[in-house]
Amino acid sequence: MSHELTTEQQRLVDQVREFADDVVAPAAYEYDTRRELPYDIIAAMGEMGLFGLPFPEEYGGRGKDYFQLCLAVEQLARADQSIAVTLEAGVGLGAMPIYRRGTEEQKQEWLPMLARGEALAGFGLTEAEAGSDAAGTRTTARLEDGQWVINGTKQFITNSGSRITRLVTVTAVTGEETRTDGSVRKELSAILVPSGTPGFEVGPSYDKVGWHTSDTHPLTFTDVRVPEANLLGERGRGFANFIQSLDEGRVAFAALCTGAAQGCLEEAVRYAHKREVFGRAIGANQHIAFTLARMQARVHTARLAYYDAAHKIVAGERFKLEASVAKMVGSEAAMANARDAVQIFGGYGFLNENPVARHYRDAKVLEIGEGTTEVQLMVIARELGFPGAA
Repeated sequence: MSHELTTEQQRLVDQVREFADDVVAPAAYEYDTRRELPYDIIAAMGEMGLFGLPFPEEYGGRGKDYFQLCLAVEQLARADQSIAVTLEAGVGLGAMPIYRRGTEEQKQEWLPMLARGEALAGFGLTEAEAGSDAAGTRTTARLEDGQWVINGTKQFITNSGSRITRLVTVTAVTGEETRTDGSVRKELSAILVPSGTPGFEVGPSYDKVGWHTSDTHPLTFTDVRVPEANLLGERGRGFANFIQSLDEGRVAFAALCTGAAQGCLEEAVRYAHKREVFGRAIGANQHIAFTLARMQARVHTARLAYYDAAHKIVAGERFKLEASVAKMVGSEAAMANARDAVQIFGGYGFLNENPVARHYRDAKVLEIGEGTTEVQLMVIARELGFPGAA
């Protein structure tokens, strides 16, 4: 399989790379310090069509494919992971579930504004007792007079409380089934909840270690009422559908990890060439040169892994194993490269204004979000035929 980019794909990479270098990078430290989502940059990304890359033109998209979305995410993550995850989550968790499983009415209502980057959407899955174990969901939704009545809480929800957030898809228990062995299985469904719906409250933004400009909030639902038609997909298929979305999202997340690892490498290489100690550039020291070589190897491996998974998505092939491998390899590469880059910079790497310091703070969550490293190992083990691995 060839991983050589087509002319069209390379043109996209060059365009987004230039945007990341000229627009995103110069503003990253300021917005990170202010802990504020840069709406002007998000709007510019919308005008470039980045939020609509994998969607058909009839829904306001650009008619490209998922691999091109991944290419764009990688280039943005070189400069700022917060900006990259705003795009990745906005498309993968916000808009893609509506495109994959929404009714035609739901698609027509929501996708054009999401594809143009004029609006953001979140996906409310995680709860205090339901993270990796999504089946532990306690949020409930009952049908009453043609409406879903939702009660519960969600946490760590990306793109859920910005001033352009227009809806959140919520997973909720909509019923229970008693099995023949006496055990009870929860029926989980996904429901669209527009922002501003009475009873839907967005909590204060989290004080996070990193990803300071990414919009992340806890959510509370108190007798929230939405039409029965807001059910997304088939009733009772909410968990299964989310797992499918998560598998797909992990590939774009792996691209983000690769971009972060690449950004750290580029900064470290640049510094190793210009920083002189004892009369010569520090890159002339074998230890520094070998460290940079290992960083390059991590980036190369991570990129090949997500390219492989993304190509399988585009080809309509099974990709669960490849998605978990790419996510795990990519997140570990980003974390290791951030650590090594800070070490190469020395004291300068410990200053928040330095991009590698921001990458260092940001990178840890890459081993947690979209499924922890331990979850990826569990998925990979199961794909190898060990279903009891947990």
